[in-house]
Amino acid sequence: MFRFTPADRHPLWCTPGGAVDPGESYAAAARRELWEEVGLDIDCGPEVARRVVDFRTFEGTEVTADERYFRIDVDTCDVKAGNLTEQEKQLLVGHRWFSRNDIAGFHETLYPADLVELLDATEPAKG
Repeated sequence: MFRFTPADRHPLWCTPGGAVDPGESYAAAARRELWEEVGLDIDCGPEVARRVVDFRTFEGTEVTADERYFRIDVDTCDVKAGNLTEQEKQLLVGHRWFSRNDIAGFHETLYPADLVELLDATEPAKG
């Protein structure tokens, strides 16, 4: 997960992800975002969850997002976030791998907020 420190709110942690390019499937976008933000080029498997959620972007814009979730299990790898936006580069202050137990007891805000429940309700992609 990535730790961001926007000026208008408390620090927060997010899973890798981002926008779907025109003509791109959600699965292809998940794989591309994982490559761009983490440096992993692997099949993310099938979509395991979907929701529509309202939130404020780092730019301060209120949006309604159609979020799709994919699940992979990774022991660890070196994070090579080489294709971040300029804003991500300015706001990103760290990353780390979390276990399910780490997430359940963590003291800072994590998104999605129900990540533990998502993990408990889904299976990782078969690799």
